[in-house]
Parts: sequence; structure tokens; C-alpha cells
Amino acid sequence: MKRAGILNRHLAGALAELGHGDGVLVCDAGMPIPDGPRVVDLAFRAGVPSFAEVLDGLLAELVVEGATAAAEVRDANAEASSLLGARFPGLDLVSHEKLKELSAGARLVVRTGEARPYANVLLRCGVFF
Repeated sequence: MKRAGILNRHLAGALAELGHGDGVLVCDAGMPIPDGPRVVDLAFRAGVPSFAEVLDGLLAELVVEGATAAAEVRDANAEASSLLGARFPGLDLVSHEKLKELSAGARLVVRTGEARPYANVLLRCGVFF
């Protein structure tokens, strides 16, 4: 049994399969999930687990070279906007419709229980060397 880190076996296994350039969509409970990517659904109840908890847990385990979010987050969800700005100084902002299009190319989708709008980010995996 793992001592620390992500304990969910489905998520830990999916993360181990990721490579350089792969996309990981971390999304709220309302984001439409495209056909194709592997999905690990962590949603339990509205708000549980939160977008921030899941994002920070993933960032502790992944090398991320870029991130994309919906520009609408700035006006609709100040907390998520602040979190994303703090975690990703070079955050790329696109329309929500464009983010949904880009999400179809993700290798993994991690759905949270977040119940506030536009708490979604598409991560691009990097390398540790």
C-alpha cells in the first residue's frame, strides 16, 4: 500500500501512464466530459472534493509545462481565477467553448465535486529533466 500521495488506485495508475505533452483536464462537476479520454470521477457530493484540493494533489505528483482555462473564470469565479493565477503565472485563457474543444484531446479527465462555475483547467504534462 502507498504511504502518501494520491491513494485512489484508478487515478494513481492513470497518472503513471502519462507522458510528455499529454493533456489532463481537471474539471468541475458540470463540465461536459468528451468521449475518448480516460475518466477518473472523484465527485462525491456538491463541492467534495473541491477543485483546489484535487488540483493541488495533482500538481504535487505531475510535472506541468502549461495550463489552459476558460477566460470566463475571471468574472464568474474569483476563487478559482485566483487559484489558477497563483499556480500558473503563464496561464493561457481561451473561451469556454474552446476549452471544451481542446478537452477532447486530453488523455485523462479528473472530475471533481466542485459546484462553482468554470473551475476547469487543461494541464499539459512536462518532463522532470
